[in-house]
Amino acid sequence: MSLLSAEGVTLSFGSTPALRGADLAVGEGEVLAIMGPSGSGKSTLLHCLAGILVPDSGVVSFAGRRLDAMGENERSALRRDQFGFVFQFGQLVPELTAEENVALPLLLGGVRRAAAVREAREWFPRLGLDGLGGRRSGELSGGQAQRVALARGLVAKPRVLFADEPTGSLDSLTGEQVMELLVTSARAEGTTVVVVTHEPRVAAYADSEVVVRDGRVHSLAAST
Repeated sequence: MSLLSAEGVTLSFGSTPALRGADLAVGEGEVLAIMGPSGSGKSTLLHCLAGILVPDSGVVSFAGRRLDAMGENERSALRRDQFGFVFQFGQLVPELTAEENVALPLLLGGVRRAAAVREAREWFPRLGLDGLGGRRSGELSGGQAQRVALARGLVAKPRVLFADEPTGSLDSLTGEQVMELLVTSARAEGTTVVVVTHEPRVAAYADSEVVVRDGRVHSLAAST
């Protein structure tokens, strides 16, 4: 049974179609790669799956609930409580330290500061970030910043982690290290992962791949 699915999803920006009837499903604990060239609609599809965008038509479901039928407040609560996010450039808050950035989802969820920071700190040795908790984003390398972003995405134990080109700003070696940590950490937590990428080496970490072209899902195959 799928945890997250899209059925016949369409979405246009003005007169420009971005999705033209996309269908996919991802199961509990599965790692799914959404592949495709730039402009294919893969990031738009991810944003619909995460409830960031509402499709013009079609159905997006999570754990038996229709995201496309929810109001903005309900979708925001779902993103806060059930979903985690990792973006291409990390998007850390520059004014906060690394450990404060990781603690942020817990703080937004109502966890007291001391407890949130304590839980955030537990992720640093797991991701090879010992001693970096007090640094700000400008004092971190690209790979370090992306690992902090990964910890922030997983700290609240989301059911689904959405990763949009998580290695796009990294060199190939650092990118592979980040993907290895992402997949290993997510599997340890039982987290479902949806990763958007145009790189086959990144998709190779997934259990399955969806290929998107011109707003349509063209194939679904087991990753090797």
